[in-house]
Amino acid sequence: MHLILFIVFAGFCLAGAINLLLQSHPINSALSLIVVMTSLAVLYLLLGAEFLAAAQVIVYAGAIMVLFTFVVMLLNAGREERTMGSRSARAVGFPAVVVLLGVFATVILKAHGLGVAALSDGVTSTAELSKVLFTELLLPFEVTSVLILIAILGAVALARQGDGEPHASGERTPTK
Repeated sequence: MHLILFIVFAGFCLAGAINLLLQSHPINSALSLIVVMTSLAVLYLLLGAEFLAAAQVIVYAGAIMVLFTFVVMLLNAGREERTMGSRSARAVGFPAVVVLLGVFATVILKAHGLGVAALSDGVTSTAELSKVLFTELLLPFEVTSVLILIAILGAVALARQGDGEPHASGERTPTK
């Protein structure tokens, strides 16, 4: 049963990621990313990591994606112009993808013990997980939050007109 659920939600995750790349409208891409994040939460549940699954849904599929959607709407990103891409990207990219998929397929088919997973010796408590998160992994945790803050500030800066002044439509002039 776990294998079937894994295959289904891994498929959802891959389909959402491919759809994310193929969408032309940014809001649809953000919705596809929510599908990916939610599918990852289910995969965490299948691994027995209930806390990580809940954090994935609350933090990433909830808060971060709402923030991304807000930034996309703030930028008022309309329809993007489609290009056919460069010839060199097609000439090199498609054969590279075929070779990589062939290598991955070979590695997966030749792997011994594929599908054999075992749970650890016991259930990790939230206290033990938070101790690791806020001691050993504190630097990556904080660097990620700073990167998200920089991305938000960059989006707000891009939403302004070219000279750094706010848009004239919603701006009020001070009265003296």
